[in-house]
Amino acid sequence: MDFSSVVILLLGSTFGLILRIFIQNNFKKNVGFDIQNTSIVNFLSSFFLGILVALNFSNNQILVLFYSGFLGCFSTFSSFIYQLFNLLIKRKFLRLFFHYIEVIIFSFLFFYLGYFFVRIF
Repeated sequence: MDFSSVVILLLGSTFGLILRIFIQNNFKKNVGFDIQNTSIVNFLSSFFLGILVALNFSNNQILVLFYSGFLGCFSTFSSFIYQLFNLLIKRKFLRLFFHYIEVIIFSFLFFYLGYFFVRIF
């Protein structure tokens, strides 16, 4: 990895981190049940990933900027696993199950929506 790739990676990860922190600190939605801020970030990350996959970039620097940099810092898989672990420790098995299903299904749907959106337009 050359120096320009490192700079591009740092640039993408910086913007991904800033956007994730902004969303986690400013959004909380209740749609019949609470959607965690981490889940909102995961849904958006899946949507962006669907868009990027549909665009099918072949330029390595764009891949480093968006896939590894931006989405790598923007998505919050480790936070998702930590939330599941806390629910397990608290013995809230039903909530653990529904939170897991919520994130997996909605993340897949948002990925497909992003992919489908680009393919239509």
